Amino acid sequence: MSDQIMVETPAGPARVTFRRAVGEPWCLLLVSHGAGGGIEARDLVALAEALPAHGVTVGLVEQPWRVAGKRLAPAPARLDEGWRAVAAALEESGETKGLTVVAGGRSAGARVACRVGRETGASAVLALSFPLHPPGRPERSRAEELLGAGVPVLVLQGERDPFGRPEEFPALPSAMRLVPVPAGDHGFAVPKRAPVTQEESLTTLTRAATDWLLSLRA
Repeated sequence: MSDQIMVETPAGPARVTFRRAVGEPWCLLLVSHGAGGGIEARDLVALAEALPAHGVTVGLVEQPWRVAGKRLAPAPARLDEGWRAVAAALEESGETKGLTVVAGGRSAGARVACRVGRETGASAVLALSFPLHPPGRPERSRAEELLGAGVPVLVLQGERDPFGRPEEFPALPSAMRLVPVPAGDHGFAVPKRAPVTQEESLTTLTRAATDWLLSLRA
Protein backbone atom coordinates (compact mmCIF):
# COMPACT_ATOMS: atom_id res chain seq x y z
CA MET A 1 0.00 0.00 0.00
CA SER A 2 1.32 3.46 -0.85
CA ASP A 3 0.29 7.03 -0.14
CA GLN A 4 1.86 10.47 -0.39
CA ILE A 5 2.11 13.63 1.66
CA MET A 6 3.51 17.06 0.86
CA VAL A 7 5.70 18.85 3.40
CA GLU A 8 6.48 22.55 3.39
CA THR A 9 10.18 23.29 3.86
CA PRO A 10 12.30 26.47 3.72
CA ALA A 11 13.38 25.34 0.26
CA GLY A 12 9.84 24.70 -1.01
CA PRO A 13 7.49 21.70 -0.87
CA ALA A 14 8.96 18.23 -0.47
CA ARG A 15 7.04 15.02 -1.15
CA VAL A 16 7.13 11.75 0.76
CA THR A 17 5.76 8.59 -0.86
CA PHE A 18 5.13 5.83 1.67
CA ARG A 19 5.27 2.12 0.95
CA ARG A 20 3.56 0.84 4.06
CA ALA A 21 4.69 -2.14 6.09
CA VAL A 22 2.69 -5.31 5.86
CA GLY A 23 1.07 -5.75 9.25
CA GLU A 24 2.27 -3.81 12.28
CA PRO A 25 5.30 -1.62 11.43
CA TRP A 26 8.28 -1.44 13.77
CA CYS A 27 10.59 0.69 11.60
CA LEU A 28 10.38 3.71 9.30
CA LEU A 29 13.13 4.04 6.71
CA LEU A 30 13.19 7.57 5.31
CA VAL A 31 15.32 7.47 2.20
CA SER A 32 16.08 10.10 -0.43
CA HIS A 33 17.43 10.24 -3.96
CA GLY A 34 20.69 11.61 -5.31
CA ALA A 35 21.58 14.76 -7.20
CA GLY A 36 21.03 13.22 -10.62
CA GLY A 37 17.76 11.34 -10.27
CA GLY A 38 14.64 10.69 -8.26
CA ILE A 39 12.93 8.02 -6.22
CA GLU A 40 12.61 5.84 -9.31
CA ALA A 41 16.26 4.78 -8.87
CA ARG A 42 16.57 0.99 -9.07
CA ASP A 43 17.95 0.58 -5.56
CA LEU A 44 15.23 2.71 -3.97
CA VAL A 45 12.53 0.84 -5.89
CA ALA A 46 14.01 -2.51 -4.86
CA LEU A 47 14.07 -1.52 -1.20
CA ALA A 48 10.52 -0.14 -1.32
CA GLU A 49 9.35 -3.47 -2.74
CA ALA A 50 11.32 -5.73 -0.39
CA LEU A 51 11.20 -4.12 3.04
CA PRO A 52 7.46 -3.76 3.81
CA ALA A 53 7.16 -7.55 4.15
CA HIS A 54 9.54 -7.28 7.12
CA GLY A 55 7.56 -4.68 9.02
CA VAL A 56 9.45 -1.71 7.58
CA THR A 57 7.56 1.26 6.18
CA VAL A 58 9.64 2.99 3.50
CA GLY A 59 9.24 6.74 3.06
CA LEU A 60 10.70 7.86 -0.28
CA VAL A 61 11.63 11.51 0.16
CA GLU A 62 11.71 13.81 -2.86
CA GLN A 63 13.66 16.93 -2.07
CA PRO A 64 12.07 20.32 -2.94
CA TRP A 65 14.29 20.93 -5.95
CA ARG A 66 13.16 17.66 -7.47
CA VAL A 67 9.48 18.33 -6.74
CA ALA A 68 9.87 21.71 -8.43
CA GLY A 69 11.19 20.04 -11.57
CA LYS A 70 14.65 21.58 -11.38
CA ARG A 71 17.55 19.74 -12.98
CA LEU A 72 20.31 20.71 -10.57
CA ALA A 73 20.43 20.06 -6.85
CA PRO A 74 21.13 23.03 -4.55
CA ALA A 75 24.05 23.34 -2.13
CA PRO A 76 24.38 20.75 0.66
CA ALA A 77 23.15 23.16 3.33
CA ARG A 78 19.90 23.60 1.39
CA LEU A 79 19.46 19.85 1.08
CA ASP A 80 19.94 19.51 4.83
CA GLU A 81 17.24 22.15 5.41
CA GLY A 82 14.78 20.13 3.37
CA TRP A 83 15.55 16.94 5.26
CA ARG A 84 15.24 18.60 8.66
CA ALA A 85 11.82 19.97 7.73
CA VAL A 86 10.57 16.60 6.49
CA ALA A 87 11.80 14.78 9.61
CA ALA A 88 10.22 17.39 11.89
CA ALA A 89 6.89 17.28 10.05
CA LEU A 90 6.69 13.49 10.25
CA GLU A 91 7.46 13.53 13.95
CA GLU A 92 4.86 16.23 14.58
CA SER A 93 2.23 14.29 12.64
CA GLY A 94 2.84 11.15 14.69
CA GLU A 95 4.13 9.24 11.68
CA THR A 96 7.28 8.20 13.56
CA LYS A 97 5.65 7.45 16.93
CA GLY A 98 6.82 4.17 18.42
CA LEU A 99 8.98 3.32 15.42
CA THR A 100 12.70 2.91 14.95
CA VAL A 101 13.57 5.66 12.47
CA VAL A 102 16.40 5.09 10.01
CA ALA A 103 17.65 7.89 7.74
CA GLY A 104 18.89 6.88 4.32
CA GLY A 105 19.70 8.04 0.86
CA ARG A 106 21.62 7.32 -2.27
CA SER A 107 24.66 9.37 -3.33
CA ALA A 108 24.01 13.01 -2.32
CA GLY A 109 21.07 11.74 -0.27
CA ALA A 110 23.44 9.46 1.64
CA ARG A 111 25.58 12.46 2.51
CA VAL A 112 22.51 14.30 3.83
CA ALA A 113 21.54 11.31 5.96
CA CYS A 114 25.04 11.11 7.43
CA ARG A 115 25.17 14.85 8.14
CA VAL A 116 21.78 15.32 9.82
CA GLY A 117 20.30 11.87 10.46
CA ARG A 118 21.26 11.71 14.12
CA GLU A 119 20.27 15.36 14.66
CA THR A 120 16.78 14.63 13.32
CA GLY A 121 16.20 11.60 15.52
CA ALA A 122 17.39 8.71 13.35
CA SER A 123 18.75 5.66 15.15
CA ALA A 124 20.89 4.61 12.18
CA VAL A 125 21.82 5.55 8.61
CA LEU A 126 21.55 3.53 5.39
CA ALA A 127 24.02 4.92 2.85
CA LEU A 128 23.55 3.79 -0.75
CA SER A 129 26.36 4.58 -3.20
CA PHE A 130 28.05 6.95 -0.77
CA PRO A 131 30.04 9.38 -2.98
CA LEU A 132 33.38 9.01 -1.21
CA HIS A 133 35.03 11.33 -3.74
CA PRO A 134 34.35 12.87 -7.15
CA PRO A 135 35.26 10.47 -9.99
CA GLY A 136 38.99 10.47 -10.57
CA ARG A 137 39.63 12.72 -7.53
CA PRO A 138 40.33 10.39 -4.59
CA GLU A 139 42.20 13.18 -2.81
CA ARG A 140 38.87 15.00 -2.31
CA SER A 141 37.58 12.50 0.21
CA ARG A 142 34.22 12.91 1.95
CA ALA A 143 34.98 10.16 4.45
CA GLU A 144 34.64 12.65 7.30
CA GLU A 145 30.90 12.97 6.64
CA LEU A 146 30.44 9.22 6.77
CA LEU A 147 32.60 8.69 9.83
CA GLY A 148 30.89 11.57 11.61
CA ALA A 149 27.37 10.12 11.34
CA GLY A 150 27.37 9.29 15.06
CA VAL A 151 25.01 6.30 14.68
CA PRO A 152 25.27 2.78 13.19
CA VAL A 153 25.70 2.95 9.41
CA LEU A 154 25.33 0.42 6.62
CA VAL A 155 27.05 1.38 3.36
CA LEU A 156 25.95 -0.47 0.23
CA GLN A 157 28.50 0.26 -2.46
CA GLY A 158 28.76 -0.95 -6.04
CA GLU A 159 31.98 -2.76 -6.86
CA ARG A 160 32.48 -0.53 -9.91
CA ASP A 161 31.38 2.78 -8.39
CA PRO A 162 33.60 5.58 -9.78
CA PHE A 163 32.66 7.73 -6.79
CA GLY A 164 34.41 5.23 -4.53
CA ARG A 165 34.90 1.50 -4.87
CA PRO A 166 34.52 -0.56 -1.67
CA GLU A 167 38.27 -1.06 -1.32
CA GLU A 168 38.85 2.70 -1.35
CA PHE A 169 36.94 3.28 1.89
CA PRO A 170 38.89 3.81 5.09
CA ALA A 171 38.70 1.33 7.94
CA LEU A 172 35.27 1.73 9.49
CA PRO A 173 34.47 1.61 13.22
CA SER A 174 32.57 -1.36 14.61
CA ALA A 175 29.20 0.43 14.38
CA MET A 176 29.62 0.82 10.63
CA ARG A 177 29.49 -1.86 7.98
CA LEU A 178 30.20 -1.80 4.24
CA VAL A 179 28.72 -4.40 1.88
CA PRO A 180 29.98 -4.51 -1.73
CA VAL A 181 27.20 -4.91 -4.31
CA PRO A 182 28.45 -7.26 -7.07
CA ALA A 183 29.27 -5.61 -10.41
CA GLY A 184 27.26 -2.48 -9.58
CA ASP A 185 28.20 1.02 -10.70
CA HIS A 186 27.09 4.23 -8.95
CA GLY A 187 23.47 3.49 -9.86
CA PHE A 188 23.94 -0.24 -9.16
CA ALA A 189 23.64 -0.99 -12.87
CA VAL A 190 25.25 -4.30 -13.85
CA PRO A 191 26.84 -4.82 -17.29
CA LYS A 192 25.47 -7.64 -19.45
CA ARG A 193 28.73 -9.59 -19.33
CA ALA A 194 29.03 -9.45 -15.54
CA PRO A 195 29.24 -12.74 -13.60
CA VAL A 196 25.94 -11.83 -11.90
CA THR A 197 22.63 -10.59 -13.27
CA GLN A 198 21.02 -7.27 -12.42
CA GLU A 199 18.43 -9.11 -10.35
CA GLU A 200 21.06 -11.07 -8.41
CA SER A 201 23.02 -7.93 -7.64
CA LEU A 202 19.95 -6.11 -6.35
CA THR A 203 19.03 -9.16 -4.28
CA THR A 204 22.40 -8.84 -2.53
CA LEU A 205 21.54 -5.21 -1.82
CA THR A 206 18.03 -5.82 -0.47
CA ARG A 207 19.07 -8.83 1.63
CA ALA A 208 21.94 -6.91 3.21
CA ALA A 209 19.64 -3.98 3.99
CA THR A 210 16.93 -6.26 5.39
CA ASP A 211 19.31 -8.24 7.61
CA TRP A 212 20.92 -5.06 8.92
CA LEU A 213 17.59 -3.37 9.67
CA LEU A 214 16.34 -6.48 11.48
CA SER A 215 19.55 -6.48 13.55
CA LEU A 216 18.56 -3.02 14.81
CA ARG A 217 15.37 -4.52 16.19
CA ALA A 218 17.14 -7.28 18.13
